[in-house]
Amino acid sequence: MDPDAVRAGSRVPHGGESDRELLDFSANTNPFAPDGVEAVYADALERSRRYPDDDYREFRAAAGAFVGVHPDQIVPTAGGLAAIRLAIELTLEPGDRALVPTPSFGEYAREIALQGARPEYVPHDAVLETEDAVLEKCALAIVCTPNNPTGEAIDPDALTVFVERCRHAGTPLLVDEAFLGFTDLQSAATLDAEHVIVVRSLTKLFGLPGLRAGFAVAEDEYLEALETARRPWSLGTPAASVGAYCLEQDEFIRETRERVASERKRMREALETRFDVFPSDAPYLCCDVGDQDVEAVVASARERGVAIRDATTFRGLDSHVRVAVKDRERNDRLLAALEVDDAVERDS
Repeated sequence: MDPDAVRAGSRVPHGGESDRELLDFSANTNPFAPDGVEAVYADALERSRRYPDDDYREFRAAAGAFVGVHPDQIVPTAGGLAAIRLAIELTLEPGDRALVPTPSFGEYAREIALQGARPEYVPHDAVLETEDAVLEKCALAIVCTPNNPTGEAIDPDALTVFVERCRHAGTPLLVDEAFLGFTDLQSAATLDAEHVIVVRSLTKLFGLPGLRAGFAVAEDEYLEALETARRPWSLGTPAASVGAYCLEQDEFIRETRERVASERKRMREALETRFDVFPSDAPYLCCDVGDQDVEAVVASARERGVAIRDATTFRGLDSHVRVAVKDRERNDRLLAALEVDDAVERDS
C-alpha cells in the first residue's frame, strides 16, 4: 500500500442500517440463515480458546466443492472485501492503471487508489468490449457479476471470451462473484485460467454479514502469491466453521435462489409503477426515480420504518435508489413504504 495514497484516501459509503428499529433494505443480505448455525457457532466459540488451524482444510474443501475447484485453490479471507484487497495489493503498483466498471462497488476504486494506482473507468455494461489497446495498458481488469448496484449477471460465454482476451493482453483479471451464489451460474473459477482471481463472499447468501467469511480462488503464480500474502489465521474459528457448514447446505441454497427469483420478479413489477427498474439477477433492484428527489424518496421510506440505499453514492448514478430483495412479508412492507403496495398482486 502506498503511504501517500493512504494519507490522501477516504472511506466509501455502504449500505447497512444501524437503527435496529428500521427494516433494513439498504444492505443486500439474506434475511435467513441456515438452520443449525447457532450450534456450529457455539461449538466453534468453545474451540476459539486456541488459535485456528491455519490450514483450514474443512473450509477449503467446502468452498472448493461449492465453486467446483480443488480445495487447494481456495484462499480463506475475512470476507470478500479482504480477498479484493489482497488481489489488488498483489497486482498493482504506484502509477499503474486498473480497468474498473462503473457504476459498481465503490471499494474497487478506493483499493486501487490506496495502492497509488489509477482507476480507468468503463461503463459496467461495456467492460467486456474494452479495446485491446486499453486492456494492454492496464495492470488489472475488474468485473463484477452480478454487478452491484445494477444487478445484471455477465453471460458466462461472454465472460469466457473476455478471459481469453485478458490472457492475450497480459492483463490479470479480478472477477467479483459476491452475489453469484444467488444464481445457479457457474463460477469463473472453473475456467482454468492462471491470470484470473475470483473472489467470493459467504455472508450475503447465508445472512451472516457480521461473520466476515469469504475466499479467493486462483491458480499457479497468483495462488502461491495470495497464499503467501494472506495473514496468518485469516479466518477466526467461528467464521471458518460456520462458513464450511453453510456452504454445504444445498437445500437452503436452492430455496433461497427460488425465493429471490420469484420475489424479485414480483417486486420489479410493482416498483415499475413508480420507477424505472434495472433488470437484475441479484438479490437487489436498482431504481431510477427520475425527476423525483432521491433524498425525499429515501426519507419518506424511512419515516415509514424502512431503510433503502441512496444509490447516488455510486459513480454515474444521480437519480437512483437500490432496494434489497428479501422474503414476501418484508418485501410487502418495503412496497408499502414506497407507496406501490396497491400494485402488489396478493394471494386470495
